[in-house]
Amino acid sequence: MQKRSTFYAVVSIFFFWGFLAASNGIFIPFCKEHFQLSQFQSQLIDSTFYGGYFIGSLLLFLYTFIRKRDFVNEHGYAKSFSIGLTISAFGALCMIPSLHIGSYGLILSSFFIIALGFCLQQTAANPFVILLGDERTGAHRLNLAGGVNSFGTTIGPLIVAYFLFGGFFATGGSNTEVQLKSVDSLYILLIVLFLSLAFVLRSMNIEEKEKEGEKNFSFDALRHPQLVLGMIAIFLYVGVEVTLQSNMGALLKTPEYGSFDSNLIFPFISLYWGSLMMGRWAGSAEAISENKSTRKILLAVLPFLAFAVVYAVNYFKARNIPELNINEVFLPYLGFVLLMVAVTFFTIENSARMLMTFALAAMLSMAGGLMTTGHLSLLLFLSGGLWCSVMWPCIFAQAVKNLGEYTSQGSAFLIMMILGGAVIPPLQGWIADMTSIKTSYLVAPLCFAYLAFYGWWALNNNKGEEVKVNH
Repeated sequence: MQKRSTFYAVVSIFFFWGFLAASNGIFIPFCKEHFQLSQFQSQLIDSTFYGGYFIGSLLLFLYTFIRKRDFVNEHGYAKSFSIGLTISAFGALCMIPSLHIGSYGLILSSFFIIALGFCLQQTAANPFVILLGDERTGAHRLNLAGGVNSFGTTIGPLIVAYFLFGGFFATGGSNTEVQLKSVDSLYILLIVLFLSLAFVLRSMNIEEKEKEGEKNFSFDALRHPQLVLGMIAIFLYVGVEVTLQSNMGALLKTPEYGSFDSNLIFPFISLYWGSLMMGRWAGSAEAISENKSTRKILLAVLPFLAFAVVYAVNYFKARNIPELNINEVFLPYLGFVLLMVAVTFFTIENSARMLMTFALAAMLSMAGGLMTTGHLSLLLFLSGGLWCSVMWPCIFAQAVKNLGEYTSQGSAFLIMMILGGAVIPPLQGWIADMTSIKTSYLVAPLCFAYLAFYGWWALNNNKGEEVKVNH
């Protein structure tokens, strides 16, 4: 019973990881207007957020390298998780005075501290979730946690829009003081939740078995080409997944894409992140049932169920806003969902083939978005969420394949490559400042081209037993 309650507490944090990461798509244009930033400067929010993951991973690596002992093994999963929550709570606390002082630098620092805590939480999360129950059903608990994370990415933009712009049915407002007070409420809520969960984890006595071996890190894992190429792939994947939505607020402000105000972009950001949920739910069909026929049915049904969830929450928010007709975007988008399901059906058995095919589809979609205009162009850019949805597990599976005793070390190097989310978005922002926001989306097909190459390379060179893709 205690393990079950602890599991629910831990899984709730998966929601907030997705919630805050996806909410940056709403927060970035808000800060851009409020602080009168360039597109490059506004993207520094993503740089500090994802840079915090990289620095956090690097610090954990250095701790292990110097102390010859893994931090999480030394302190235990629950305590490590609790420390990470406390760090994130401190970052959320720093955010409140940072906003009222009006210092963009302090806001970036607050995001960095929150991300440092998230890094430690995520390092402890997966093995801890497996520990909290029968080992045989550990993968199912991880899939559930991943689904909760995706749900957070879907409704996060709506909730932040609520706090920033004053209500579910508001169409905006010019009273900045009211908006900042609303943001205070959001971060106070996060502080209370983080500290409460940290206290719960500290107070529970969960027996943990320390894993022996692989405590000493080295660079020997980097001798394997699948890992080195996979690190580049993770860097570009995280970067392109983040930059597509982070720059979308600026894209939607242009006349070509509807001249939307910042308080009206939430359904598009929500649909983008919801697209990742649709793809991940389709990919999770393999893990839900042993029956082949049932898996096929789930593969066909689950993504459309996810679409229904995304549509419903956005309809509730947008139904009284005359400027928004979500049916114009959401209903035609069903065609892209159907195409993604078909591609998944024919590639799900092989992670390398799946990565190559999804990356090629993404590259073509981005090129199509650049060559078309209006709703069609927007739909093509948004479909990047569908094609990105399964790339992380595919890349990860191929990168650690055949590593043997270096698997854990390889995993640590791959986590560091989340740094891509800190580099690619401001790069696109800089290109947008130099050219135009639409032209800057050239970054996306170039990233996807490399991911398609890595899928092709893995398909032809990374032979051996197929690694099960865990969505």
